Amino acid sequence: MKLIERKQYLDKLINVIGTPDIKVITGVRRSGKSKLLEAFKDYVEAEVSDCNIVHINFNLPEYDHLLAYRPLYDYVKAQYIKGKQNFVLIDEVQMCVDFEKAINGLHATEKFDIYITGSNAFLLSSDLATLFTGRTFEIKVFPFSFSEYMQYFGHNDKYAAIDRYMMEGGMAGSYLYKDQEARYDYIADVFDTLIVRDIRRKYKIRNMQLMDRLVDFLMDNISNLTSARSIKNAFSSVQEKVNHVTISSYLQYLCNAFAFYKIRRYDIKGKKYLSSNDKYYLSDHTFRYAKLGTKNMDYGRILENIVAIELLRRGYEVYVGVLYKKEIDFVAIKRNEKIYIQVSDNISDEKTFEREVSPLLQIRDAYPKMVIARTRHDEYQYEGIRIVDIADWLLGFQK
Repeated sequence: MKLIERKQYLDKLINVIGTPDIKVITGVRRSGKSKLLEAFKDYVEAEVSDCNIVHINFNLPEYDHLLAYRPLYDYVKAQYIKGKQNFVLIDEVQMCVDFEKAINGLHATEKFDIYITGSNAFLLSSDLATLFTGRTFEIKVFPFSFSEYMQYFGHNDKYAAIDRYMMEGGMAGSYLYKDQEARYDYIADVFDTLIVRDIRRKYKIRNMQLMDRLVDFLMDNISNLTSARSIKNAFSSVQEKVNHVTISSYLQYLCNAFAFYKIRRYDIKGKKYLSSNDKYYLSDHTFRYAKLGTKNMDYGRILENIVAIELLRRGYEVYVGVLYKKEIDFVAIKRNEKIYIQVSDNISDEKTFEREVSPLLQIRDAYPKMVIARTRHDEYQYEGIRIVDIADWLLGFQK
């Protein structure tokens, strides 16, 4: 398989070499966590002259004897070399029973620089503080961005490439298949056999039919406001007995596994977060194509999904903006920075353009405002609002 350097993530790992944190690489299945760990190993071998690396990949049968915490702890501890920088790299750490005991024990010795990856359902962001006694540093890995997609395929025409990226997405393992249907088969298999299987094992889900229905519903309602109660009502209308508490739990499980990201609402005028009705976006938009097919495609929603994930990839907190009775697609916040964003497929029609800029014009503060769309033009401004082409924005030409 062709590999590209994922500098954004690799630099984050390089910058924390030698810190006492337990470094945890998280992200949706098949997003490249293991390849990132291998790339980091190569960097350490090349750049750290006095390194000693203990690398364990639990996908490989030669490490089966370490699948309990005590043998793992004893094995790693025995590999320690005094006078060297000792690195521990463990892939798929959750396959080791009570793995946290081994990691905590090794961390307590203060002899090892520890880096781990694992299945998301078993290594949740919310659980890291309780799993590990030491401080953790989380590196969140996403499927390929549009920029990485361009780099992988060597595309020069960004406008043609964005059209292809909308169809092919960022699950790089699918790129090995020449036929689009075979690619979607691969992507659907990742979702069904890896992501959903992890969730089922972790949470011992009994009603898999409900989980499957919920997944289909969320995929079909990307960018729509959703709540556990509204889903319950939709399901009840077809005589399916469910309760909103179960649905709420299943929604959380799907987000824990990075299958979906929940985006909450933010009251712009009142400057407060709203607790009801959220939006859910897929970690990669092609999961929808792979599961539901490409009929009745709404390109505007797909672009909205792509922008939501890109904002998260760039480290923003992302919310849906609410101003009076109008909605702003995204309010992106990072420390003192705030951006208001509308996303559209085509704004060449005057009514569509007016619909997109109207909510932004009502915002009275001085933070930047922009419309991101497939304009195929250089950036221009309309009454202080930046109008930016989606390909340029994704490539970082326009921040």
